[in-house]
Amino acid sequence: MHMETLVTTQWLADQLGAPDLVVLDASLHLPGAKRDAAAEFREAHIPGARFLDLPTLIDPDSEVPSACPTHAQLEARLGGIGLRNTDRIVLYDDSVMRTAARAWFLLRLHGVNAAVLDGGFSKWMAESRPAEAGTPQAEASEFSTDGQSGSVRTKTEMLGNCETRAEQVVDARDSGRFTGEAPDTVHNLPGGHIPGARNLFFGDLLAADGTFRPVDELDKAFRQAGIDPAAPLIASCGSGITASVVLFAHHLLGYRHGALYDGSWSEWGADPATPKETGPAQ
Repeated sequence: MHMETLVTTQWLADQLGAPDLVVLDASLHLPGAKRDAAAEFREAHIPGARFLDLPTLIDPDSEVPSACPTHAQLEARLGGIGLRNTDRIVLYDDSVMRTAARAWFLLRLHGVNAAVLDGGFSKWMAESRPAEAGTPQAEASEFSTDGQSGSVRTKTEMLGNCETRAEQVVDARDSGRFTGEAPDTVHNLPGGHIPGARNLFFGDLLAADGTFRPVDELDKAFRQAGIDPAAPLIASCGSGITASVVLFAHHLLGYRHGALYDGSWSEWGADPATPKETGPAQ
């Protein structure tokens, strides 16, 4: 059964309980939020959902902070929570950063299709839909990833792109950190941006209730930021989280070529040798 990439709370409510549907909580919070995603999941989650534990779904062997997991690491995590290759996957979060988009990117990177719940858990609860407590036990299974349908850029590739400007760079952080008017307190770094980057704050892609804006408004947001969504594009942010929201919105526009600079500012800003700009986008 075909499933859209973005699904509504009503669609999910109608599908809940289907034997091939797996709902995953992909919540992740910044340290400053002082929120524990696992504890909140135990207190309340969409009935039947499983906890993805997105904060730990990284490659600990990489020099890149919070690097995307490898094929084997993703297979181990998804198999460990009982996913099968025939399952339809819906991702949701209860994060201001719409972190289900990060999970969507990680799965897609390894050829795994998944949908995102529009508006997340907050919209689900605002509509007085059911929730349950506890930690559901799923029997481990074999899960295999055999493809790749997303792409990641390294610092070396980003340095090369500073010279060629072959790919547009879109920075998903707020304008204060982008321009350097405000420090990056999350990563304890000065503000600023990669030379030539454009600024498209991820929050501008969302409506007040956390749902994604209509496609025509998403397209307009990209263009107002000086980005041609049809041209080569790399998204960056602080650590690869909110850049994934930009990439998900780009996907909703019908494009499949958006790449992620996985290290983002946490890597670029921490390296004294990388070129940096401050002020508005040039």
